[in-house]
Amino acid sequence: MMYEPIYSPWGKVQNCKELCPGIYSVSTASHGGIMAVKDVATTVLSENAQKCGFWDGRFLCFEEDCDAPVAIRELLDKNLYAAPVNEHWKPGEYSACIDGSLQRHHPDYWTAYTQSADKGSKDDNQRQHSRKERER
Repeated sequence: MMYEPIYSPWGKVQNCKELCPGIYSVSTASHGGIMAVKDVATTVLSENAQKCGFWDGRFLCFEEDCDAPVAIRELLDKNLYAAPVNEHWKPGEYSACIDGSLQRHHPDYWTAYTQSADKGSKDDNQRQHSRKERER
């Protein structure tokens, strides 16, 4: 059973929003971030993402200013969290903001992320080519 965090590395949790099962966005009187239950964090988040966070008890934590976009990017890509679209965010703007933050604050993660995405595209293209060859 998952339990929402009551305390965080940033202080007593005042607001907690579950982004997906076991992963929470928390805020305190002065700060906040993303907190992921260990079992979920090690299953859902890549090793590169996990390196950008820090462990606090049974939670992998991502500080809100610079590190949280790492967790959010991975949740978006896995369709575990939907980017907001509202009067503040037009379609695509939220994702672009996340990517810009990653490029600024976690360039090593961004490089690995984009190389992995490029590899995925190449693998998809190779599978499509192989399938077409078999169909001939």
